[in-house]
Amino acid sequence: MTLALPRLAVSAPAAADGFVGRRRLRRLGLRKPVPFARLLGVALLLGAWAAGIHFGLLDERKLSAPWTVLDTGWELFRDGSLVDNVVASLRRAALGLAIGVVVGTGLALLSGLSRLGESLIDGPLQIKRAVPTLGLIPLMILWLGIGEEFKVVLITFGVVIAMYIQTHASLTTIDKRFVELSEVQGVSRTQFIGRVVIPGSLPGFFLGLRLSVTGSWLALVVVESINATDGLGKMMSSAQNYGQADVILVGLVIYGIFGLVSDAGIRLLERKVLSWRRTIAY
Repeated sequence: MTLALPRLAVSAPAAADGFVGRRRLRRLGLRKPVPFARLLGVALLLGAWAAGIHFGLLDERKLSAPWTVLDTGWELFRDGSLVDNVVASLRRAALGLAIGVVVGTGLALLSGLSRLGESLIDGPLQIKRAVPTLGLIPLMILWLGIGEEFKVVLITFGVVIAMYIQTHASLTTIDKRFVELSEVQGVSRTQFIGRVVIPGSLPGFFLGLRLSVTGSWLALVVVESINATDGLGKMMSSAQNYGQADVILVGLVIYGIFGLVSDAGIRLLERKVLSWRRTIAY
């Protein structure tokens, strides 16, 4: 006599790497990333902008047409004013970013690797995190005046907080299994930091770096509008006084390009440095 076994519901086969349903995702055409796919949204936005101007849905006196912005940008480039302002802005942003990355990462390491360091560092930085960086402008002007030091220091403050928060979070959330394994293997503290802590904190470091670059551009717009003699922020502030919407849009477009390119560069560097990480490849 044969026994009839009950039919069991067949579940989706699990992938060899533990992820379920990868085949289903592959059917959606997500097997390989499309080059420059992130620019699709930008292209649609530009198309909507141009269409709005063409069909009279947008007031060109308040929002200049894309072709007008291109013409204005070219004229500013030809007379050299755009290049001078871009160089001045890049110098301020790069200096503030460099100082902020070094200081923020160093403070995160001291706080994340030492209980004493965390007791001394984390509290003041959390307080600073709750205080908007731009809210320090009156105090910074009182202390440093309205020269270059004031501008660079404000950019640095914003970068330090972003770098500290993300890097410190990565340092303090490293899997305890790695710590226990290192203790079993008799790994020294120096080797543990070099082989476990530093690699484990790199994802948070790169995330903080991406946020820091964006924050440096945001702070730059504000600080360059305060008694600056050059820079994109100064150019846009002067254009506001004369109602030159096209010049303001030129500055905004350049800020957007710098932000997009810098973020893409950091993402590329992150993929190279963290190539050892396991990722889902569709």
